[in-house]
Amino acid sequence: MTPSKIAVLASLALALSASAALASASPVGVWYTQGKQGKVRIAPCGDKLCGVIISGRGQDGKPASEARDEANPNPALRDRPILGLQILRDFKPTGPGRWGGGKIYDPNTGRTYDSKISLSGGGVLKVEGCVTVICQSQTWTQAD
Repeated sequence: MTPSKIAVLASLALALSASAALASASPVGVWYTQGKQGKVRIAPCGDKLCGVIISGRGQDGKPASEARDEANPNPALRDRPILGLQILRDFKPTGPGRWGGGKIYDPNTGRTYDSKISLSGGGVLKVEGCVTVICQSQTWTQAD
């Protein structure tokens, strides 16, 4: 093999490993919410990221399949199930391992907050909800 072919193959291998590293640095997948109270699946929705509840318990302790969105400010939505409820929406990349411009809905309070998420490494996702400049964060862990 000629030195130029070796260089091309080495470059290709490096590019592929870099692509794999970037793909793995994504919040796409299933995450336990803080305290493992529930699971949220984050996936692309159009050109942004969204997340839906796929298991857990409602505020009243009922399984997500039985719990309803009772705190929703819109009375017409208070009977919708928590299971399958979209709680994250509109996240777009803002830098390596970071996504912003999104919203997070808290079905326990019926409130929606500006939000950003960031990967901390080791299967940890920092999820922040903000009102003006005051933010609260949760640590979510990658589900098996």
